[in-house]
Amino acid sequence: MQKYLKYIIPISIPLIVLLLPLSAFPFDGLTIIQQRVIAIFLLAALCWVFEPIPIYATSVVIIVLELLLVSNKGLYLFRLNEGQPHFGELLSYNEIMATFASPIIMLFLGGFFLAMAATKYRLDVNLARVLLKPFGSDPKFVMLGLMLITGIFSMFMSNTATTAMMLSILTPVIAVFGPKDPGRIAFALCIPVAANIGGIGTPIGTPPNAIALKYLVGDNYISFGEWMAFGVPFVVVMMALAWMLINFLYSADQKKIELSIKGKFLKTPKAIMVYITFTLTIVLWLMGSSHGMNSYTVALIPVAIFSLTGIINKEDLKKISWDVLWLVSGGIALGLALDKTGLARLVVHSIPFDAFSPYAVLFGAAFLCLVMANFMSHTATANLLMPIMAALGTSMASLTPLGGEITLILVVTFAASLGMSLPISTPPNALAHATGHVQSNQMAKVGVILGVVGVLLSFVLVWLLHAVGHIG
Repeated sequence: MQKYLKYIIPISIPLIVLLLPLSAFPFDGLTIIQQRVIAIFLLAALCWVFEPIPIYATSVVIIVLELLLVSNKGLYLFRLNEGQPHFGELLSYNEIMATFASPIIMLFLGGFFLAMAATKYRLDVNLARVLLKPFGSDPKFVMLGLMLITGIFSMFMSNTATTAMMLSILTPVIAVFGPKDPGRIAFALCIPVAANIGGIGTPIGTPPNAIALKYLVGDNYISFGEWMAFGVPFVVVMMALAWMLINFLYSADQKKIELSIKGKFLKTPKAIMVYITFTLTIVLWLMGSSHGMNSYTVALIPVAIFSLTGIINKEDLKKISWDVLWLVSGGIALGLALDKTGLARLVVHSIPFDAFSPYAVLFGAAFLCLVMANFMSHTATANLLMPIMAALGTSMASLTPLGGEITLILVVTFAASLGMSLPISTPPNALAHATGHVQSNQMAKVGVILGVVGVLLSFVLVWLLHAVGHIG
């Protein structure tokens, strides 16, 4: 019976919500369309938690259900009461379908093309080989070098791919440590920690960042370079704290190790084209809109160049993480429904948040996100919370002195990426745990400390940047 609960619960609860009369809900003025969005939201949340189907499939189901139940081109039977006051406004089917080709999706697609080309022409391994040379043979400094390289790669590549690559480089090195040497734990643990933290540094580093950008528009718009202006310092400080913490908890007995990475930079025309395009794309991103292009437009430049030159061919296209793109698009569609139907605002306005301290709201939202991110996908967590946080940020006047909506969104976004206490929390954690060198309790000890400290640090950083006028 227990194994069927993961199917029964996600289906039965949304169905019950759909069958309830509007008067059963604690919201004044709730419409039928909003009731349907509540049911879709609960279905998404429960499917992302229990995973009766793959999480990317849940995103596709969200989009299809929105098209059927709440769009102006949905099933006729679901539009019979259209025009009545209690029915609500239907969404445009164009807007729902457009989530598959949102600028956020294009930004990630550009990032995937860069990462694939870098891996295919060994740019990542060769950069690691060159950049690790200055760190010598002292285990603690070699570990620092590994963390910095992993963090840098994670800003522009998939955290999972970066972790897999770095762990493969490390395999012969970890074997040098004795079977009971804490250095085994330290080296196996430092890679996923650095990958999880490093992804915070750029808008394409991790899906929660891209989801946050969807809500940082208008006066709250943040360019690629502006994100890095606060993201990179945060990553550097967190990386330093993580390095010191891991060294303190799991200091290596071995006093000297040799890290041998074989390889050399390729000098073929296609490899040189990859180097030039990679550099050009990053420079254009860092220059913000001073050249007239936003980060979404720039992201398509490597897509065009690599496709035109055959650097990325049709076989490579099959290897793109389409599941991640679908997952993000489902979250965007969910946020669209919550926003356009007015449900997010209705829920937020029905709770007297202004009666609470703005600090309590900020920390409460961030730690709720942190806890959720430890037990479910970071992307799913951000998908569920971000539209509600955006509505809350605009409705709470007491948050304005602290940066308002932008502070709330950024702190929650950082919290989503800092959920890394368990092997199931992130794919990098799972890969590190699979090596057999790090146990769940050892991972939890480091993850909990870094998660709590990171949330507090993110609040301080974002507030300071707002105070000096760099954001918000």
